[in-house]
Amino acid sequence: MSIPPPPGPHEPQDPFRAPQAPSSPGAQPPGGPYGPYPQAPYGAPYQGWGQGYTPYNRQAPVNGVAIAALVLGVMCFLPAVGLVLGIVALVQIRRRGERGKPLAIVGAALSSLGLALWIVSLSTGAASAFWDGFKEGLDGTASLSLAKGDCFDVPGGDFDSEIYDVDTVPCSGAHDAEVFAVVPVAGDTFPGESRVTDLAEDRCWDLQTAYATDPWALPDTVSVYYLTPTGDTWEFGDREITCAFADEDGSGALTGSLRADASTFDADQLAFLHAMNAIDGVLYQEPDDYAEDDLGTSKDWARDVHDALGTQVTALRGHAWPAAAQAPVAALIKDMTAAQKEWAKAAAADDADAYYTYYEAGYEYVDGDTTVGARRALRLATTPPSYDDGSGDGSGDGSGDGSGDGSGDASV
Repeated sequence: MSIPPPPGPHEPQDPFRAPQAPSSPGAQPPGGPYGPYPQAPYGAPYQGWGQGYTPYNRQAPVNGVAIAALVLGVMCFLPAVGLVLGIVALVQIRRRGERGKPLAIVGAALSSLGLALWIVSLSTGAASAFWDGFKEGLDGTASLSLAKGDCFDVPGGDFDSEIYDVDTVPCSGAHDAEVFAVVPVAGDTFPGESRVTDLAEDRCWDLQTAYATDPWALPDTVSVYYLTPTGDTWEFGDREITCAFADEDGSGALTGSLRADASTFDADQLAFLHAMNAIDGVLYQEPDDYAEDDLGTSKDWARDVHDALGTQVTALRGHAWPAAAQAPVAALIKDMTAAQKEWAKAAAADDADAYYTYYEAGYEYVDGDTTVGARRALRLATTPPSYDDGSGDGSGDGSGDGSGDGSGDASV
C-alpha cells in the first residue's frame, strides 16, 4: 500500500515568503500574478544590513617622535633636541593623520623652558657650580661637602654626637667652626672607628699650624675638632676626615677667619714659630699612662723632648735675628738649653718620683717669660694659651703636654 504525497507543490518552505491564501483554480493573488510584491517573483527580499558589513575601526597610531619629545621635555635633558623633535612631530602628525599632538606640544613647551633655564644658568655660572657639585657627589669623597677654609654651623651646635649635616656660612659672621684641613682616608674597606680616630688626631694636630701658624693667636676658647666617617657613611662614599677649629662651648662665638698661614709672617717670625711649634709637637705626644704605670714609655718620651730641644736650639742659634730680637731670643735659648738637661735626667730616672722631679723642672721654660719676651720682640702674639688640663703647672700628674689641643671627635 502506498501513501500518496501530500497535495501541493513539493518546494522547500521559504521562511521569507509571505503567507499565501488558499487558491482556487483560475484565481490570482492580489496585486497581480506575482502577489503583493511586484518585481519579486521569488518572494520577499532579504532584510538589508544598512551600510553593509565593515570590520572594527582601528585608531591611528601615536607618533613616536612626539613621545620622544615629551620624554626629553620632562627630563629637561638636551632641551634643544626636545624642542626640535616636538616641531618635527607636529609636522608628521598633520601629514600622516597620527595621534600624539598634545604630547608633541607639551614636550616642545617643556624643552623650550629647559633651554631658557640652561641659557640663564650658563650666563650666571650656576651650571658650572651645579656640575662641580654633581661630580663631587659621584666621587663620593666629601660627605659634608666641606673644604679647607669653609666656615659652618652644626645643627644644635653639638660636636659630641653624630653629625649628619652642616650649614656652610660666611666666615665674616658668627659661626660654630672653620675647616683648616681635609684628610683623605685610603683603602676600599672601612678601617674601623678606632683607626680613623687615631688618624684624625695625628693628622689634624700636624696640619693645624699650616693653617694657623701661631697657636698663641688663636682664641682661648678654640679647640681642634674632627669629623670622621663611620661604617655606615663609608658605604655611601665617605672617605674624608674634616679637621676644624671650633668653639669649646658650642656658642657660635667665632667671628672672622682664623686663617693665618706662612704667607702672613716674615722670615724671622716664621723661623721662630717653626722652632717652637716643632717642640710643641713632641710635647703633644706625651704618653697617656702615668709614669707610675709605665715608666719606660715616659722615659722614652722624655728622650724625644730632649732631642727636639737640641735640634731647635741649634736652629734658633743659626738664624740671623734682627737687632731688637737678638737678646730676647738668646735668653730663650738659655732657658731651653737648661730645660734640655732636665729632660735628659728625666729620661734616665730610676723611678717615677725622680722622673716627675725632672719633668717639672723641664717644663718651667714652656710659655715662660723668656718665650713672651722673644715673641714681643718679633711682634707676635704674647698672651700664652690657657690649658684646661693644667699643663705646665708643675703638678707632676703627667697631664702637662703643653699642647692645649682640646681635640674632640664628631662622627658623620
